[in-house]
Amino acid sequence: MMQDATMTVAGLRARVLAFARERDWEQFHSPKNLSMALAAEAGELMEHFLWTESAASNAIVRDPAKRELIADELADVVIYALEFANISDLDLAAAIEAKLAKNAAKYPVEKARGRSDKYTEL
Repeated sequence: MMQDATMTVAGLRARVLAFARERDWEQFHSPKNLSMALAAEAGELMEHFLWTESAASNAIVRDPAKRELIADELADVVIYALEFANISDLDLAAAIEAKLAKNAAKYPVEKARGRSDKYTEL
């Protein structure tokens, strides 16, 4: 069984790509379609928390009756993101590293720590 501690991003990408290829789904996986599927799945993940307070969302994600459903939706989001990276030939780890560097510049610790303001408001 795959675990975060032992699976690499490259390994996940390979699993997702093999799954799509076995089903001849790459023909449907354009950046447009994958970005739309990703947004749809993110919406399905959000549905589990709709109309709840932030504190209550912590309890929902720990509820055994809902946890597997939430995990399935999160997995769908990540699967579509990985397939988007596959189809677009984007290096996901490099993109994340670059984005974290940009965010670090926009949200310096001394200004952003403990605040949820947008970088333009810090």
